[in-house]
Amino acid sequence: MILYEYPFNERIRAYLRLEYLFDRLFYFARGDNLRQHQIAITTLFDILDASERTEIKASVLQDVERQRISLTNLRGHPRVEQDALESMLREMEQVAAALSAAGKTGQALRENEWLNSLRGRLAVPGGASQVDMPSYHAWQHKSEAGRHEDLERWIQPLLPMHEGLRIALRLVRESGDKAEARSDQGAYQQMLGGKTYQLCRVWIDPAQGAFPEISANKYMVWIRFSTQDGELKPQPITGDVGFTMALCNA
Repeated sequence: MILYEYPFNERIRAYLRLEYLFDRLFYFARGDNLRQHQIAITTLFDILDASERTEIKASVLQDVERQRISLTNLRGHPRVEQDALESMLREMEQVAAALSAAGKTGQALRENEWLNSLRGRLAVPGGASQVDMPSYHAWQHKSEAGRHEDLERWIQPLLPMHEGLRIALRLVRESGDKAEARSDQGAYQQMLGGKTYQLCRVWIDPAQGAFPEISANKYMVWIRFSTQDGELKPQPITGDVGFTMALCNA
């Protein structure tokens, strides 16, 4: 099944973008090839850009704290595994403490003169070649272990943000119950009954060759299913499409 997610507000949209970038960062940072490491560094700068606004960090911290308080109320509940609950609460407390530290996310990276120079060169097509930045060319030819060590050091200041996002999005996603649904001539709509939702999740069997184009407001969610022609241009589907959906409101 292919999962598609649609955010109901800009806060969740920003979270999903950062989650995507962190997944990309970790994947390429684990690689061994110098070209993979260049993608990792480029993605590192993308994360700094995406988290530039201080309210992103504050929003993540507020979500973690809100959910921690909510879970604290479950202490002593007979239907809750207390060891798992305490482990999660400790994790949240550690993440909240790290996020509460002063300064912007990745402030040490923003103050690194060499990284700032490289950041500017990577923004220019071909600007990080050995012609324009020989010091970066030399870094690329360090030992594999040396490059990994540097990448780990640069990623370290971003880990509290990643952990906070992971906790916030996990609890949002777990708040939705899956339900089977079917479109009518490629279209589906559902009234929201005045409830406020954070995220819409749609699972589709890839064998159907369809993907959803989702829009929503506080009253209704619409899904229009399309397919792709030989040049990958979206084309509306006129038949019915079966799918699974969850509306999340944590």
